[in-house]
Amino acid sequence: MPTNVIMPQLGESVVEGTVTRWLKNEGETVEEFEALLEVNTDKVDTEIPAPAGGCVLKLYVAEGTTVRAGTLLAVIGQPGETIPEPETPAETAVAAAATEPTRGASSPRAAAGEAAELGFISPVVARMASEHNLDLRQIRGTGASGRITKKDVLAHLNARPAAPWETPALGELFRPTEEVFGGGEAVASSPPSHTAGDVIPLDLVRRAIADHMLRSKATSPHVTTVMEADMRRVVAHRQAHHQAFAREGVNLTFTAYFAAACVSALRAVPMVNASWTEPGIRLHRQIHLGIAVSLGEQGLIVPVIKDAGQKSLLGLAQALGDLAGRARSRKLQPEEVQGGTFTITNHGVSGSLFATPIINQPQAGILGVGALQKRVVAVETREASGAVTDSIAIRPMVYLTLTFDHRILDGAVADAFLGKVVETLQAWGP
Repeated sequence: MPTNVIMPQLGESVVEGTVTRWLKNEGETVEEFEALLEVNTDKVDTEIPAPAGGCVLKLYVAEGTTVRAGTLLAVIGQPGETIPEPETPAETAVAAAATEPTRGASSPRAAAGEAAELGFISPVVARMASEHNLDLRQIRGTGASGRITKKDVLAHLNARPAAPWETPALGELFRPTEEVFGGGEAVASSPPSHTAGDVIPLDLVRRAIADHMLRSKATSPHVTTVMEADMRRVVAHRQAHHQAFAREGVNLTFTAYFAAACVSALRAVPMVNASWTEPGIRLHRQIHLGIAVSLGEQGLIVPVIKDAGQKSLLGLAQALGDLAGRARSRKLQPEEVQGGTFTITNHGVSGSLFATPIINQPQAGILGVGALQKRVVAVETREASGAVTDSIAIRPMVYLTLTFDHRILDGAVADAFLGKVVETLQAWGP
């Protein structure tokens, strides 16, 4: 009997994906668990294995087509075997949704009627509406043709008034972090190899980046503040500990220190670890750090270190190195680029001194890290007598920028956060 190949749900909040490439054509043989096609979700490519061995009898979805989870993609069977008429995804979805009534639907028939009124309602959306007592007619759909997706339902739930923020004790807020990161910074990419006059086709990643950047600028008022940090203590610490980290298989990079300093600053100024919602500003309890990783001409991706504030130095370094390595080899899972509460982009690896990055929505801010550069600076030296002497010195300096959502943060709060980042870096211990 033929076996259907169904579009899987590649992550908790991923409800659709784009078929980027079929690895087998109609009429070709495929082994069970052999890669059959590639699917892209949130700039992450995932290989989908064949659920059974046999001949690819029919491909239903063309390359470049975006479909929802549960869609029939292909049929595998024996050569010459008859392919049964597939049930349409809409019929399947409405039937499934009808078994889980939503708010205002007193019966399965009413639920099916509401589903028809709203268009396609997936089983997972119907279940969430039932569990949270939601009226789906109050939720604006952002999916294809205005379809309500799981992300829309989650956004609606997050927009509800948040539970009261439990403010940590003052000593905990200003507790310096002991962790030092390793690995994971963005890599410098070579200039594109295109000829003048060419029209460069837009791939899925570039389209996703363009859409996200435009949406971010249209969503929140961007303001950028700039500070400078003396990195001599960090440089000395890295030189002293680089080999010890290497023996543990961890690459201790400067991006690691910026990430650790951000953890310290987010604890000290928790308003920066927040998102805007219509009822109010949602303060996140966990620190989920996104680290921008360059994919060269293929664009940029931001894997997320979950619960960064709870990890040790070694744990953070290992997590960051692992995520960055798999990002560059296209082996990330969709959930590993979701859920960030604050982002760091180290644009300095390509020589940039400072920049004004675009906020990674729906976060409150993004830290831009410029190139580490030796510069001549004026320093003060306090003598034993108490007299202050000015002198000139050469120090490893770096510009840091915080681009923030002015709806959430005012300048004083943003400067307090960035000042804490600078203070942590300049006071780095042995």
